[in-house]
Amino acid sequence: MSNYDTDVFTPIFERIREVTGAPPYTGLLGAEDEGEKDMAYRVVADHIRTLTFAIADGAAPGSDGRNYVLRRVLRRAVRFGREKLGAEQGFFQKLVAVVVELFGHVFPEIVKHEKRVTDIIADEEESFGRTLLKGIDQFKKIAAKAKEDGGAVVDGAAAFLLWESFGFPIDLTEIMAEENGMTVDTAGFDAAFKEAQEKSRAGGKKSDGPSLLFEAEATSWLQKNGSKWGKAKDVLKEVHATHQIAHAHDAIPFTDDSPKYDGPEADPSAVVKAILTLNGFVESTEGVEGPIGLVLDRTSFYAESGGQVCDVGVITTENGASLAVNEVKVAAGFVLHSGERVEGEAITVGNTCAARVDYDRRANIAPNHTMTHVLNFALRSVLGDGVDQKGSLVDDEKLRFDFSHNKPMSNNEIKRVEEIVRERVGASLAVDAREVALADAKTISGLRAVFGEVYPDPVRVVSVGPTIDELLANPGSEEWTKYSIEFCGGTHLANTSQAEGFVLLEEAGIAKGIRRVVAATRGGAVAALATAAGIAARVDACDAMPPGPELDKEMAALKNDVDTAVMPAVQRAEIRDRMAATTKKLIAAAKEAAVAVKAAAKKAVEEKTAEVKAAGETVFVMRLGDGADPGALKDAAAVAFKQDVACALFSADTVKGKAMCYVSAPPSATPAIDVKKWLDACCGPIEGKGGGGKGGVAQGQGNKVEGLDDAIAAAAAFVGK
Repeated sequence: MSNYDTDVFTPIFERIREVTGAPPYTGLLGAEDEGEKDMAYRVVADHIRTLTFAIADGAAPGSDGRNYVLRRVLRRAVRFGREKLGAEQGFFQKLVAVVVELFGHVFPEIVKHEKRVTDIIADEEESFGRTLLKGIDQFKKIAAKAKEDGGAVVDGAAAFLLWESFGFPIDLTEIMAEENGMTVDTAGFDAAFKEAQEKSRAGGKKSDGPSLLFEAEATSWLQKNGSKWGKAKDVLKEVHATHQIAHAHDAIPFTDDSPKYDGPEADPSAVVKAILTLNGFVESTEGVEGPIGLVLDRTSFYAESGGQVCDVGVITTENGASLAVNEVKVAAGFVLHSGERVEGEAITVGNTCAARVDYDRRANIAPNHTMTHVLNFALRSVLGDGVDQKGSLVDDEKLRFDFSHNKPMSNNEIKRVEEIVRERVGASLAVDAREVALADAKTISGLRAVFGEVYPDPVRVVSVGPTIDELLANPGSEEWTKYSIEFCGGTHLANTSQAEGFVLLEEAGIAKGIRRVVAATRGGAVAALATAAGIAARVDACDAMPPGPELDKEMAALKNDVDTAVMPAVQRAEIRDRMAATTKKLIAAAKEAAVAVKAAAKKAVEEKTAEVKAAGETVFVMRLGDGADPGALKDAAAVAFKQDVACALFSADTVKGKAMCYVSAPPSATPAIDVKKWLDACCGPIEGKGGGGKGGVAQGQGNKVEGLDDAIAAAAAFVGK
C-alpha cells in the first residue's frame, strides 16, 4: 500500500477536492492517470506539507538559497492545482489549516505560526498568479517573434528567461510550444541554466583564489590517522621509514579551543598537529604553495560559527616561521587555521608555536555580539513574543540580525528598541557566561534558543545581567524574563558599558515575514551619529536659505547623501521628513513664483502689443523675465495673437540651464510669416529644437542659454526687424 493511501494524506486529499472541485483522488499512476489528476493531488498535498513546516520553522519563499527552493515548490503546487485540478486563484492557502489539524498536536510550532504561514502562502500565491499571466504574455511574444522570423523553435535562452523570471518549468514551456506547433531548444536552455549556475557559484566565493575544504574527508583523515598513531606508535615509525604515510606522531587530539574565552594574556603555546594543503595533508610546508591550513592541539582563535566571524592573527613557530591567519574553521572537533602562505622557514608537524589573535579586532566584534543578544531582547519587548531569530552576522564593523515579523517596523518602534538597548548599555550590566547541563539550562525562565537548533550538552549560557549562579539557584523566576539570556558559544563583553553606544542603521524586509536590522556599537555608532548631526545641520542651513538655484542644488545633494550615508535609521527618517517638508514649501513657493512670472509675462506682452500697434506695426521680438516656462510663454503670446500681432518670445531657466522660445503669428498678420522657419531661426543660436507650426504657433528650447541674445537677433532679422 502506498503512503498516499494512508490517513497521513487522505484528509489532505479530501480538502483539496473541496477547495478545487476536482473529481476525488483515485490513486492512479503513470499512463492510467489520464490528465495527471492524481499526480496533481500528490504534488499539492506533498508541497503544502513541506511549505507549512518550512515556513513555521522560519524559512519563506524568496529569491535565493533555501527561500528560492520554497518558491519553486510553491509555484509547482499552484501550477499543478490550477492546470490539472481546475483550481481557482487562492486555493493553495486554504490547505494550511488541514495540515495544522493533522500534525499540530505533535508539532506545536505550526499551530503557533498558522496565521503567518497562511499569510505568506497567500501573498506568494497571489504574486505567482500575476507572474503566471505575465509569463503567458511573454511566451506569446517569444512565439510570435520566432514565427515572424520564419522559425518554429523557442530559443533556449528565452525558455530559460521564462523559467528564471516567471517560474515556468521547461516542461510547461514545451507544452505551450507544442500547442502552438513549435518546439523548444532544450540544449540551449540547459546551456543557459549551466551558465547561470556557474555565475551563482562564482558570486558566492570570498576571493578569486583557491580555498581549503575542511569537511568530512579531511576530518575523517584526522580521526583515522590520529587513532592509528595513538595505538601503534612503534609500527608507525617503521611505516614512516618506508614513506608509506606522511608522518608518525602522537594521536591527533581534538583541538582545545577553550583559551578563546580567556583574552590576550591566555594566548597559548601550541603544537602543530597537522598541515592541510590543496593536495591533502603533508608533513611540512617546504616547497608547498598556499593556501596552508594548520591544525593545533590548542588555540585561542575563535572559529567562525553562530553568526560570529572568525578571528584573524598570526601563528609563529619556534624556528621563526609564521602564518598570517585569515580564516578559521571548526569541524568534528578540529580547528583549522588558514592563511595564504608561510613566511620565513618551513612549518613542520610537531613544531611548537604561539597563536596570536588580533585582539584589537576582536574588541570590536565582542560588543557587536553582546548587543545582538540585547537587541533580540529589545525586539521581543517592543514587537512581541512572535519575534524569533532567523539568522545573524557579527563582525568588527556591525551586527546584523534577521527575525520573524510580518510588517516593517515604524520609526517609533525602531526608536524604542534603540532606547532599550542603550538603557542596558548605560546600566553597566555584567555579562556572565558558563557551560551548564542542557537539562538545567532549559529550565531557566526567559532563556531564548533558536528554534530547530541542536545544542550540545553541556551548553554555554550567556546572561546579560544576572549571574549564571543566580539563574540556576532560582531558574523559574519571572525576574529573568526581564533580561537577555541565550545559548551562545561566541565571545562577549564583560560588561555592557564596554559597548559604549548603540544605533540601528537599517531595517528592511529580506523575505516574506522576515525582517533584517543592521546596527553598530562603539566607534561605528559614534561615527553614524556624527554623520547624522552633520547632515541635520545642512538641513538647518537649507531652511534658512531663500528659494532659488543654490537651495535647489543643495537639496539635491542632500537627498543623495541621506540615501547613501551610514547613519541611524531613526535620524535618517526624521531628516527625510524635514526635507519633505522643505520640498513641500519649495514646491508651494515655486507655484507662487510661477503664477507671478506668468502674470508679469502677460502684462509685459500686453504693454508691448499696445506699443507696437500704436506704432502701426504687426510684429515684435522680446525677452521675458527668467523663469517663464513654456506655459507662461504660450499664455503671453496668446495676448498678442488675439490682437492680430505676431511675436517671438524668449526666456531662460537658469536652474535647469535651458533657453526657451515661442513664436506666434495670427493668420491676419502681414506680411505672412512661416512660424516653423521662424522657430528654426530662433533655435539655431541656442542649439535647440522644437515643434509645432499648426495654428500659427511653434515652440522650442535649447541648452545654450548664453546664445539667447543671438537667438533674439536672429528672430528679429527673420521678420526684418
